Amino acid sequence: MSGLAVVGGYALREALRRRVFVVVLVLTAAFLALYAFGVDQAFEETQNLEFEASEAGVDTTTLAGATVFGLAMFAILFLGAILAVFLTLGVVRGDADRGLLQPLVVRPIGRSTLLLGRFAGAALASTLYVGVVYVAALLLTGAAGGWYPDRVVMPALELAAAVAILAALSLLGSIFLSGTANGIAVFMVLGAGLTAGFLGQIGEALNSDTLLDIARIASWVLPFEALYQDALTELTADTGGLTKAVVDLGPFGGAQSAGPWLWPWAAAYLVIVGAVALRAFGRKDL
Repeated sequence: MSGLAVVGGYALREALRRRVFVVVLVLTAAFLALYAFGVDQAFEETQNLEFEASEAGVDTTTLAGATVFGLAMFAILFLGAILAVFLTLGVVRGDADRGLLQPLVVRPIGRSTLLLGRFAGAALASTLYVGVVYVAALLLTGAAGGWYPDRVVMPALELAAAVAILAALSLLGSIFLSGTANGIAVFMVLGAGLTAGFLGQIGEALNSDTLLDIARIASWVLPFEALYQDALTELTADTGGLTKAVVDLGPFGGAQSAGPWLWPWAAAYLVIVGAVALRAFGRKDL
């Protein structure tokens, strides 16, 4: 356990030295400033449509709140992925090419401790970051329009789990790819997952079983997408009628409930990715 803590702490100190957190904090500050302005404008504009929307059976406050907060969750997932990738993209091959890895994996910590420690450090930093930004966006939304999600805690936990899975995939990729190639690969995987969500939206609008099946399979092959979609669903879990239908078709990947098997599969997915990474790292010639 002490070895894991040492490796995780080293990873975070290295990130501070390279100013990874500075980059992420600047991006986060810019996002929250724009979000504060946007959410205020969204609630103000929807007030002008309140009468017409109420006639159609749509709650404008819920519609505006869930839509803009869905935007916030999309941005939080993306920013959390940036942090997770920055903390893991060069863990194995990058450090090995610089000659930093070889002395560590022989003595005193070994390969498995190094890999698990780096994952623990990256996952902890990324999930804490996601939680803090989620709470900030939540408070900004509530202050601007008095709207809060039907479920507050579960969407944050699902976003955090999604970022942890991306950190694990980036760590796995670092065994085989250089830092730049690995970063590109992980963001392409993230884009593929989000595209699957958009395909699901299109499939639902067109009533296309083929597109819906592709989106469903992709979201389980890349469970960070299933977690993200389920998190969007939790925002309006107690909302019904036309308001719920409109919100679920939102512009950021679509809300889809994943069912009771999502969390067991996400945990098993992490174990599988970790096992593959440990085996590949154990066989890699440094």
